[in-house]
Parts: sequence; structure tokens; C-alpha cells
Amino acid sequence: MIITRRTLLGALAACLANPPFSARAEDAWPSRLVRLISPYGPGGSNDISLRLLAEELGRSLRQQFIVENKPGAGTRIANVLVAHAPGDGYTILYVAAPYATAEALFGKLTYERKDLQPVAMAVIAPLFLIISADASFKTLPEMIAYGKSKPDGLTFASPGAGSQPHLAGELLFRDAGVKGLNIPFRGDAASYTELLAGRVDATLTALPTALPYIQSGKFIVLGVASPERSALYPQAPTLREQGFPNVAAAGWYGFMAPSTTPRTIVNKLQAEVLRALAEPAIKDKLTAQGLEVRPGTATEFGQFIDNETRKWTKLIRDAGLKGE
Repeated sequence: MIITRRTLLGALAACLANPPFSARAEDAWPSRLVRLISPYGPGGSNDISLRLLAEELGRSLRQQFIVENKPGAGTRIANVLVAHAPGDGYTILYVAAPYATAEALFGKLTYERKDLQPVAMAVIAPLFLIISADASFKTLPEMIAYGKSKPDGLTFASPGAGSQPHLAGELLFRDAGVKGLNIPFRGDAASYTELLAGRVDATLTALPTALPYIQSGKFIVLGVASPERSALYPQAPTLREQGFPNVAAAGWYGFMAPSTTPRTIVNKLQAEVLRALAEPAIKDKLTAQGLEVRPGTATEFGQFIDNETRKWTKLIRDAGLKGE
């Protein structure tokens, strides 16, 4: 078969006019509906913040971004769904803090960390140390002294074993040298009922749900577990300020994608998330949900997750904690 110069030129022109499908698909992303997977049920801060960002992403990228709630198993149901999804940019995880503790708490998982890659960090949810106004102690030192005076120490309400409030409480118990018993409840409402009734001594919680009780004088805020004071409630001193430099914890959310997702798609989504988080209207809406905007690139988010994993894995193993 004789290949002429005209044939070669024609073939080259066809290739230039019709690049490989994968390259065109990446460049055109998103060309159809994008699923954003929330590891929690509707109505919580994870779900609400994701819906705000989904709406903004849809507007800027001119494509539909929908939120799918896949709660359960300490966020592992959502994690494994996205870890095993095609790496085409159309299934994205809105990952939460338990991602960094899952392996330490539950052992071998049905997915591996290498199956997911960071895209962008989004927000944190500061945790406030709350007690009942009827408690016999009114400050953190008084609470610790009270716990040491009791044979069984302090009782502490949390959303569940291995949750950020639980782990932060364990850190506080350890560093304060006081016994502590974590009592898990399903949701803040049940925790608050027990706190008001005096059946638990304290809890660590997000601000919005507790704020009505604080404003009515039923709850007292003893501090915040963030490294710095929170703009959400700046009058609350950090636990670090009160002599506990290691007690720092917060809920956090960000975006991850299957590890096979092309870098061009990851970079584009990262840029759009960071742009959305810089919008004043988005910031205001997230603040109203008790969240602080904490934008981070894929690299920064990956380093953050690694640091969180090392920190909590050591605590979990030292304390002998197990997931439920």
C-alpha cells in the first residue's frame, strides 16, 4: 500500500480536528450532571453547606450539580461509593472529618486512601465546650476539679464514638488528668436534653444549634477547641489559652474525587470551589450555619488530612478506642 503525502496530510488534519475522546471529555467537563455525595443526611451543616456550594458551582460552570445524601457507617458509605466510582469528574465526595479516623477506629476498610484524591478544602465547624448554667461549676478549671472529685470523673455527651467532639473530649480528659466517660447520642437535641437535666456534665458542639440556649442563659460556653478564637463567638477563649495546648479539634469538610480523575478536572474544580468560597454572600451564608470558610488547595488539603490522620490515630490507639 502506497501512502501519499496527501493521505498523510489528510490524516493529520483529521486528528487535529478530532482529538482523542478522553482529551475532549476532560476539556469539556462538566458536560452533564455532577453528583456531589454528602456523607450525612439532609439538614446538617455538611448537607446545607454543600447545597450552597452546589448551587454556586452550577451557576458558574453552567451545569447541574446535585447533592446526594449517603449517610451511615461513620461516613464510610459515602467514602466507598466515591472511591469506587469512575474517575470522570461526575461523582465527587464532600468528605468530612471522620475520613481521617476511620481506619484507626474500624480497622481494614472496603476502600483505600489511595482510591481518593484531595480537590479542595472548604470549611471547618468549630467545637464549643458547653455546660448547663445549673451546673455546680462555671469555669473550665472548676469543671476539671469537679471531675477529679468524683470517682467516675466527668460524663460527656457526643454524637458518637470516634466523632470529633468525642475525640476532643478524650484529649481534654487525657491532658487534664481526669477520668471521663463518653456517652453517645443521636444528634444535638438529645445531648442538650441530657445536659439540661444534669445527667451529663458537658458536651462539645457546633454553635448554631446551641446558640438559642446560650442566649436564653440555659447554657454556658467554657471555651472553643479551635487553635484560635472563633469569629463566630470570639468571647469564648480557646482551650489552649486555658492551659491545654494540645486540645484542638474541629469538624471539617472538603472535596475529594476518585484517584483516577484527570488532573485537568481536579484543577478546574479546585479553582471553582476556591472562587466560590471567596464570594462574600457565600461566606455570610456559611457563617450563619456556624461554619468558618477555610479554603485550601488540593496539596494543602492533602497535607491537612495527613496531619489529622496521624494526630487522631495516635490518640485512638493510645486510648484503646473502637468504632461502633
